[in-house]
Amino acid sequence: MAEHRQAPELKARAQELLDRKLDRVRLVSDTSQFMELMLGDVLELEGRRYLIKGVTYEGRFGLDEEPKHWVKRAVEWETGEPKIIKLVFYEEFDLPVGKLYVRCYRSPAKEARILDLVKDHPHFMHGQCLKDVKGNLVRVLDLVRGGPFERNLAKLGGDHREYYSRHLRGVLDRLLPAVEGIGFLHKNGQRHGDIRRDHLFDCADSGLMRWIDFDYNFEFRENPYGLDLFGLGNVLCYAVGKGIPTLQEVQRQQPEVLQKLDTGDLSLIIPNRVFNLKKIYPHLPEELNRVLMHFAASSNVFYERVEELLADLKPAMAALPRPEEDAA
Repeated sequence: MAEHRQAPELKARAQELLDRKLDRVRLVSDTSQFMELMLGDVLELEGRRYLIKGVTYEGRFGLDEEPKHWVKRAVEWETGEPKIIKLVFYEEFDLPVGKLYVRCYRSPAKEARILDLVKDHPHFMHGQCLKDVKGNLVRVLDLVRGGPFERNLAKLGGDHREYYSRHLRGVLDRLLPAVEGIGFLHKNGQRHGDIRRDHLFDCADSGLMRWIDFDYNFEFRENPYGLDLFGLGNVLCYAVGKGIPTLQEVQRQQPEVLQKLDTGDLSLIIPNRVFNLKKIYPHLPEELNRVLMHFAASSNVFYERVEELLADLKPAMAALPRPEEDAA
């Protein structure tokens, strides 16, 4: 059981921070049993205190209401500044990549290393790692203000041709530094481990894109950074297509195109996603589509380093139309 101490003298401050009445307030110094930690608990970590407000929720693939009990919403005790508290939670699974399986697992220590590495980097979430009395590595994260990349992309109206003509160059110009940020991790011997479009936040206040959630790690002997690169491929395909078409969507919206697709046009990892976007959007330049095809099932050559991806992506971007409002 986690250590809980009744602390009635803390109640007034906790109610002030939350602007509501609380039935009880507890001072907690052991986070091992994270399921027990809830609204009104005050975490004491290396002399610092954080008041728990609730849990966060999974934000993708129809799991918006699935609670993540090991990730708490909180406020800093002294300042009231919002924080995200990630507690120690271990899980592991095998992810199929073509005919291979990649072992994936959560590593709080790895996320702590990256937080220290990227503390001055503008394209990553920031925070610090503190230990509780049992030595658990608790990550205290600054709130990243903005929304997931995919959500803001969906706000851009019009069909794909309009998106291509008016927005795609600007989207990729802003995405590029975030891709380079993953290269920075790799140069320092670290991996993000869980690159997804909902783990890339589009921050309206700064105009930057920032990566969040780096506690996954993986074992991929064929390429120590391979899973990160496939994740970048998914994000890039989503940006180019303003979404990644599935076979079901193509059948429903463009049945004539479905007849032109084969298994080689699909994602190597998620085989119902179409990566050969030129067959769906003929106006896409061949150079840009060729970058996406490095992540398709038909590819014989995969990117092994971020620098290789950038070497193809940058000239392909240069050929894209500039937004109309920026045109000379």
